[in-house]
Amino acid sequence: MRMEKMNRAKENIITDHYDSFENFEKFFDLSPDLLCVAGYDGYLKKVNPAVSKLLGYSNEELLSKPINEFVYHDDRNNTSTARNELRNQISLFNFENRYVTKNGTVVWLLWTSLPIESDKVVYAIAKNITYKKELEEERNIHLAELTKINHEFKQLTYSTAHDIKSPVNNMLAVFELLDLSTIKDSETLEFISILKSSTEGLRQTLNEYIAILDQNNKINSHLEELNLNTTLNEILISINSIINNSNAIINVDFSELETILFNKGYLKSIFLNLLTNAIKYSKTDCVPIISIYSKIVDGNKQLIISDNGIGFDMDKVKDKIFGLHQKFNNNLDSQGIGLYLVYNHITSLGGHIVVESKKNEGAKFIISFKN
Repeated sequence: MRMEKMNRAKENIITDHYDSFENFEKFFDLSPDLLCVAGYDGYLKKVNPAVSKLLGYSNEELLSKPINEFVYHDDRNNTSTARNELRNQISLFNFENRYVTKNGTVVWLLWTSLPIESDKVVYAIAKNITYKKELEEERNIHLAELTKINHEFKQLTYSTAHDIKSPVNNMLAVFELLDLSTIKDSETLEFISILKSSTEGLRQTLNEYIAILDQNNKINSHLEELNLNTTLNEILISINSIINNSNAIINVDFSELETILFNKGYLKSIFLNLLTNAIKYSKTDCVPIISIYSKIVDGNKQLIISDNGIGFDMDKVKDKIFGLHQKFNNNLDSQGIGLYLVYNHITSLGGHIVVESKKNEGAKFIISFKN
């Protein structure tokens, strides 16, 4: 009876071992990841079907050549160094290298490898990360293009500011030459006063931009605590005629947040571009109503500018609304620069901006400043 139990126990052990081995073989063969057993001699000893499928070589070809012959030539030194570490019992995690398939295509693989000194072999698992690498390369190309465009745009801004400075100074010189005592008409005197004030504001803005660019965009040295109402009023004065001609109604409330640490030239540019855009893209059948107010939401300082204009179809424009030279209407005066400037002013100082809008239902720009 005892002997019978022992035999039965042996049979169970053998059966369990066989089942475990069979399950391992199934896992090995069916795994979508690349599973390999490599020897310390630099040859593959066993591979699963996923390896052959990706690289295009038969099992016989893969096992008969040194592993380095399948590795992309620029990655062979790094791969040899990694293999030496494995021989020294240092496991490998997240190691990337390239292999060349039978048809010449280069694929990227991400490896995790474990050395077994007693058997002189390495157990390795690899994932195909070619698509991820292609996306990274595409992203880097786009970033390089954006960096180039941004640099060129800054150079254009710098040269344009210098070019405009001379005629602005000439205009101010003309105002100094005017003998106002000879002008009796009150409307003419008021017009000259407004024009002179606007021109002086333009010169000040140009000087601030040039100063920023002259210091190689070291923005942090230009940060100051700005009164929102005072800064906004400077812009309202400079575009007074545009506001009057449009009959725009502008509602302002900075009671919740009166000041902000920011760059003055940038804040004025933000006000200028969003205000003039709100007027420029107002509906033809109603008076422009623009609301400008500040808020503190969960400790975040925000500036909100909203209007009742033609708005945006966000499903169509949400990914490009702040792009350079992006136009979303047939307005001949549109250059597609204003929102690009606003976005860059905000993000360059660590803030962010979002837009809420529907077509023909106005737009709301929510600016969150860096804390």
